[in-house]
Amino acid sequence: MFGLDFSILFQEAVINETYLDWLLEGAKWTILSSSASWFLALVLGIIVGTMRTLPSKTFRFLGATYVECLRNVPLIVQLFFWYYVWPNLMPSVFGDWIKGQDPLVQMMTAGILCLGLFTSARVAEQVRSSIESLAGGQMRAALATGLTLPQAYRYVILPQALRIILPPMTSELLNIFKNSSVLQTIGLAELTRQAAQINDYTAKAYESFILVTVAYIIINVALMFIMKLIERWTQLPTFKEGA
Repeated sequence: MFGLDFSILFQEAVINETYLDWLLEGAKWTILSSSASWFLALVLGIIVGTMRTLPSKTFRFLGATYVECLRNVPLIVQLFFWYYVWPNLMPSVFGDWIKGQDPLVQMMTAGILCLGLFTSARVAEQVRSSIESLAGGQMRAALATGLTLPQAYRYVILPQALRIILPPMTSELLNIFKNSSVLQTIGLAELTRQAAQINDYTAKAYESFILVTVAYIIINVALMFIMKLIERWTQLPTFKEGA
């Protein structure tokens, strides 16, 4: 169809490896780097988002500074900082140790830090807005029952806020998987880089990038399905539409 030849997938690229193997290898690194980054983004995002709603002006200022610094610097600039600059800013003992690691470890570490921190700023804003959307009386009522401020957040505020932000969190999760394509710029053989490599070896640009597009669609559809199940499982009756 249209002169496309997808049989290249099953052609041998190197000894005992087909181009399909390359694509699957790229999918593996995309999923691993994005999943680890998402875990980091979620943990930091919840912490920073909560900080931005605390009574302490110091914590609110620190949270706001964190968000604005990470949100206003392009993703690829942050990636180059973590990969090229950060090891040279550390004490020589630690910097030399990092540089002595396997290149794959260096690329994965920089990629996870970059994607995780960048996305955590966006998650933090979602958490902050969700907490602020809750009725203020809930916090006062929680404190009036004898709960401490941390307990009020843990048992009353955050369980509701995190349920509210599940739908927008789906978008952030999909974004982190799509943004992982920038890791090719530091040499990580994720999906996009593998597509480019297949094109270099076969001169089949259309087929290569159609295949990687389909791969991203499959991954994202699977993620949307999982998040929809989580959303239904965690939904409270009072949050249902029309309730």
